[in-house]
Amino acid sequence: MGAASRFRDSTQILLPVGALDGIREELEQRFTVSVHQEGEQVRIIGSPVEIKDASDFLARNGVTFA
Repeated sequence: MGAASRFRDSTQILLPVGALDGIREELEQRFTVSVHQEGEQVRIIGSPVEIKDASDFLARNGVTFA
């Protein structure tokens, strides 16, 4: 079985609060993900497949993350 942190990395993306300005609505319409604001961070949660596709979408829209 894999490590819990590796599974989390494949099912969520953490971003600064303003990172989704102007694209959050499209992100939520195109992908089956949940977006939650937690203080100064936004957490995008979804299945590994949805997170990968959402990650590609974010990259195409200039949102970078590690």
